[in-house]
Amino acid sequence: MLDLFTIFTKGGIVLWYFRGTNQIFAPSVNALIRSVILQERSGVYDHDGLSLQYKLDNEFELVFVVAFQKILQLSYIDKFLSDVHLEFRDKYKNDLKVENRNYSNFDFQDDFTKILEQAEKWGRMQATLPKQMRSYEDSHKSKKTVASMIERKGEEKPAGSKKSVKIVENKKEPEAAVAPVHMNGGNDDVILENRKKMMEKLNKKKGDKPKSPKSPPQKSGKQMRVWDLGGNTRDIPNLDRSKDKPEDVKSDFTPTNAIIGTMKGGIQDMEVESDSDYSEEEDEEEIQAYASRSTATPAKKSGGVFSMFKGLVGSKNLTREDMQPALDKLRDHLISKNVASDISHKLCESVAVKLEGKVLGTFDTIAATVKNTLTEALVQILSPKRRVDILRDCLEAKKNKRPYVMSFCGVNGVGKSTNLAKICFWLIENNLNVLIAACDTFRAGAVEQLRTHMRHLNALHPPEKHAGREMVQLYEKGYGKDAAGIAMEAIRFARDSAVDVVLIDTAGRMQDNEPLMRALAKLIKVNEPDLVLFVGEALVGNEAVDQLVKFNQALADYSSNENPHIIDGIVLTKFDTIDDKVGAAISMTYITGQPIVFVGTGQTYTDLKKLNAKAVVHALMK
Repeated sequence: MLDLFTIFTKGGIVLWYFRGTNQIFAPSVNALIRSVILQERSGVYDHDGLSLQYKLDNEFELVFVVAFQKILQLSYIDKFLSDVHLEFRDKYKNDLKVENRNYSNFDFQDDFTKILEQAEKWGRMQATLPKQMRSYEDSHKSKKTVASMIERKGEEKPAGSKKSVKIVENKKEPEAAVAPVHMNGGNDDVILENRKKMMEKLNKKKGDKPKSPKSPPQKSGKQMRVWDLGGNTRDIPNLDRSKDKPEDVKSDFTPTNAIIGTMKGGIQDMEVESDSDYSEEEDEEEIQAYASRSTATPAKKSGGVFSMFKGLVGSKNLTREDMQPALDKLRDHLISKNVASDISHKLCESVAVKLEGKVLGTFDTIAATVKNTLTEALVQILSPKRRVDILRDCLEAKKNKRPYVMSFCGVNGVGKSTNLAKICFWLIENNLNVLIAACDTFRAGAVEQLRTHMRHLNALHPPEKHAGREMVQLYEKGYGKDAAGIAMEAIRFARDSAVDVVLIDTAGRMQDNEPLMRALAKLIKVNEPDLVLFVGEALVGNEAVDQLVKFNQALADYSSNENPHIIDGIVLTKFDTIDDKVGAAISMTYITGQPIVFVGTGQTYTDLKKLNAKAVVHALMK
């Protein structure tokens, strides 16, 4: 059933392996290391028809990897990995110690076969056993009474219990305490005394002088607006502000490079500013209170998001129970920074897997260890996994006498056309002429918007500055036409006219609209662009995950190619509207593993930046 099981150190030394077939598994294991283990990810990883899972041993710095065919549904893999991990480390713990490393001989075949047989037997038993429905008497709801839901002041809440109704008694003593009435009449004197006090209190209230009632303020109604010119039709000529202008002044605004600026060469890095620099003491009271509520023994000193780990210094091995309160706080912090909730949970799980069982040095603090671990993981997530050099690729395509084609896709209103114009300005600043294919044949005004951008860009770079060559052209066929056909004609026209770059603007569409997603997959399949860019907003959190997953899935499902062309990169727009809540960048990159190629930050053509991974992570961790 299993194709491969291997045990190796984090340094790359293979200690033991089992191979069920003659297939070469080195590419799949290397892909697992590069795409999953090094990026602190978890779960099942699919590669070349195989499903791979791994388990880390941080104490002895070991990695356990199992591989099996993707079509198989093996329910015992998690249990099998844990059993092999425990058996191997218990059997060879003396040889695996750092101070006494001995990697000469590990005779583990018999133990592995025995554990595999037990795991397969357990999996078959679980598959045959019918799922027993829990009766009402066995459920927690049947044991829940009204008394168990009331939390009175002074009572300790049991560990693991859910929220309950909290009744807080008033600290102020009542003026007259009414004693309980007994049927035998033993408290008659107390009752008479209480009645006497009550009558005195009522008489005192009656003797008070009545206060003069305040007249309620009259609400002012909505005042009618008075226009300066009275609103008469005879005053309409006075509203014309253009009649006094000289005739040689044109009403249409013509941009200039002095106003907008230049963007020659590579795009500059984007810097993320925050209100204040990170300080471990700024959240001391909040973290201390959280740790005292979550753990039985709060940390002695706390500060910042990671301060609660300081109380764990000196432990031989870190356990998940020790880290759980801090991981919960860390997850809430990431969500508050606009990271999707599922991604926040996975990142916290990666931190737990990375640190569980880890032995710290004498002077190492867990606060610094956790912060550095998570920071490195986030920087790796945001760092491109491959070279992204669009200018070099455009010049290479120009040398081969063909246009470089980029296609933009995304949901409605994220800024595809605007950021397409920014990228177009960057390309013509680097002496590349561009053809814009108006393939948004649905939204009213889409073609006119691109035509306006074309006119402004040509005003910034007139033909006389480029040896009579028109730097920006627009290929459009109006509305209601097939977008894939317009893109094909535009690419053919660019090839015949020796245009360097083609930018395809597509219509915005929701990720759940199947007909429109099929049309997008058709456009990409037919025209085979060099780069498919997904345009997303920096304002969204969980929605970004859903958009990217469904766009990627649609491009893969609705394409008839064996290797469908999916999203190659991300354009993150409206980045100047979120301050330090930069979590959408983490969510989008984590899902697809594709880099954020461009970041849109403002209203002018020069407001196009390159993502700075360290700056984003620094803002995220504040």
